[in-house]
Amino acid sequence: MIMETAADLSELRKFAAEQFEARGFPTTRDEEWRFTNVAPIVKSSFPVAPAVVEGPSIKDALESHPELVETHLARYASAADNPFVALNTANFDGGAFVHVPANTVVDQPVRIEYQGIEGKTTHPRTLIVVGANSRVQIIERYSGTGRYFTNAVTEIVVGENATVEHIKLNEESLEAFHVATIQAKQARNSNFKQHNVTLGGLLVRNDINSILATGSEGTVNGFYFANGQQHIDNHTAIDHAEAHAASHELYKGILDGHSSAVFNGKILVRKDAQKTDAKQTNKNLVLSENAAINTKPELQILADDVRCTHGATVGQLDNESLFYLQARGINKDDARNLLIYAFARDVIDRIGVEEIRHYLEKALFEVLTHKSFAESA
Repeated sequence: MIMETAADLSELRKFAAEQFEARGFPTTRDEEWRFTNVAPIVKSSFPVAPAVVEGPSIKDALESHPELVETHLARYASAADNPFVALNTANFDGGAFVHVPANTVVDQPVRIEYQGIEGKTTHPRTLIVVGANSRVQIIERYSGTGRYFTNAVTEIVVGENATVEHIKLNEESLEAFHVATIQAKQARNSNFKQHNVTLGGLLVRNDINSILATGSEGTVNGFYFANGQQHIDNHTAIDHAEAHAASHELYKGILDGHSSAVFNGKILVRKDAQKTDAKQTNKNLVLSENAAINTKPELQILADDVRCTHGATVGQLDNESLFYLQARGINKDDARNLLIYAFARDVIDRIGVEEIRHYLEKALFEVLTHKSFAESA
């Protein structure tokens, strides 16, 4: 729901608070939350603290560019449909604002760093507005130590003919809770790429949503590694609202220990969105008998001239490939790690920021060579 009647931030907050009060936290009786129990978050009752952010401040923008912020803030991520968005909108105190004017090329990636606060709840709010014909890469990173709750909302507006690459890195503490919504709105002939990498967090829920206009192209990729008692839930929704748009989605997950994960990907092709081209794939590598994945790719097609595909796989390491590597002098542990590394690289290599690719490759390599997935459970 777009809150067109909200005149200012106080009205937005009031509306959101009313929405949350009416619905409360979701339960496993809600279809969208059937496999993710947020009771541990509710029971923790962490007091709220201002978000700690390194990057361009939304507080400053509310003073220096109030009309620009108010035009877009809370207009895309729905407080009416998502209780955690409502909770963030009602309570956020701090966050980041990125504005790229029209006809602007930003040479270096824009960095936004959020730090969790032990024993506290934070509601980081990020607003990214990119003007027509502009180009930018944005890195949004979450980290912290101890036990805390991060409830984040990011809204991204991609102008006509603009190109935006957004990379979200979740490296939260393995004791922390992390719930986040990313909502993107693409204008005509725009190109938006979103990479969602989840390595941290005890209980994680990511909602990644995008609305495509005529001639636009959207890419939604993700990689998640769950181990120990981690639970990682990824919900994606790509809305082909107009004709002649294309979307590409690849999510890959690795599960070990007693971990669990959820992937729910929806592609909606509206009635007038003819000539849509959409592809969605989810692949999971399960390394432990105690790990579990629930995957559900979905297509809802209301147009009749489209090309859409989707699919999901759940498997283990291929024994023939292991044998092949061992037959060439590679020991079993190294052969196993090479296959896991190759599985993950398929997503990591699609990230356009070389520094981030190298960082993730090194992080994965260190986990594989210094401690096996099973041993780190």
